[in-house]
Amino acid sequence: QVLVVESGGGLVQPGESLRLSCVVSGSIFRLLVMGWYRQAPGKQRELVADISNGGRANYLDSVKGRFTISRDNAKNTLYLQMNSLKPEDTAVYYCNLRPPLANGYWGQGTQVTVSS
Repeated sequence: QVLVVESGGGLVQPGESLRLSCVVSGSIFRLLVMGWYRQAPGKQRELVADISNGGRANYLDSVKGRFTISRDNAKNTLYLQMNSLKPEDTAVYYCNLRPPLANGYWGQGTQVTVSS
């Protein structure tokens, strides 16, 4: 069973940076395609970035050049480095498999608020 714990969110001003982390339980993390998702108030959850087990990454157009997804298979940890944050990046950020687990499981997420 895969469980995830996200952390690293917070309140920042526009232009600042945050690094999100997601610890994934289980011994198969290195084999999984993983993704960072976000859900803003009143909006549907969207995929922000994903990364293959070989390290190939894809990004939502609006975050390209600002966000970087990475993984440390030895630590079962997924990261999202977010630079030049904008108010429209405000959302709860989640990590999950890509595509998400079929059983509907999601972690508690971590809140990112970008505001002056």
